[in-house]
Amino acid sequence: MAIITLTTDFGEKDHFAGAVKGAIYSEHPEVRIVDISHSVSPFNIPEAAYIIQNAYANFPKGTIHIIGIDSELNQENKHIAIKLDDHYFICANNGILSMITSFILPEKMVEINIHNTIKTTFPVLDTFVKVACHIARGGTLEVIGKPIEKIKELKNLVPYVNEEKTQLIGSVIYIDNYGNVVTNITKAFFDSVQKGRAFEISARNHKFKKIAKSYSDVLDFSLEEHKRHADGRGLVLFNSSNYLEIAIYKSNTQTVGGASTLMGLSFRDTITINFEKPKPIIYNH
Repeated sequence: MAIITLTTDFGEKDHFAGAVKGAIYSEHPEVRIVDISHSVSPFNIPEAAYIIQNAYANFPKGTIHIIGIDSELNQENKHIAIKLDDHYFICANNGILSMITSFILPEKMVEINIHNTIKTTFPVLDTFVKVACHIARGGTLEVIGKPIEKIKELKNLVPYVNEEKTQLIGSVIYIDNYGNVVTNITKAFFDSVQKGRAFEISARNHKFKKIAKSYSDVLDFSLEEHKRHADGRGLVLFNSSNYLEIAIYKSNTQTVGGASTLMGLSFRDTITINFEKPKPIIYNH
């Protein structure tokens, strides 16, 4: 049984997500639909890219992923279908897949060209559903699109590093349900610059000189539980997706707050890491 996932910024209040599901079942009753998220911030392409990158690989090979973010068709925002890592992705060509394609090369990419047979003001419902169900029935990408060689890339996907390798500048790409702030700095990228040197992470007025291994690293287990008082303490760690994250221990945006609110961090805000200068090489004669 084919699986079709949905990642959109439709929310839960309006009819859009339900209408798309109904259209899929009308087209292909045997398919299985899984919601990844309908709570992406409106038109937030980096946020959707982060979500889909970290969700898709947990699904079986051959899964079809519909991504409904900024999908209105125009001359600068074409529709594409991509086969990558034995998964299929259907979305607008707006950079939303460039986070994945920076690590894995696509096997096939086409620009969808079936629009002349479909009149639509809701492309996810009409065009994307048609393409997804075509693939679910065993259809090929070449039937619904013309091959392309490249797709748009997100800007500022890779952090900046100065020539002296003493400063790394990243940015906030995602804020999770706990208010934790995720940056575009991966562990591999950080390690390639750090090379064992001491560092200081600056996020607005907050500074960190240590990266925790887990959220509970802020706890002092030598103290009795009622004396630890760790709730609301800030920390930095590499999260389960290996992205640098600024977090609050046991954060709750409705009570103690989260890193985003307590530290005043928002989407696209800058995170700076300063490294100690490399020690000069001394040659013995």
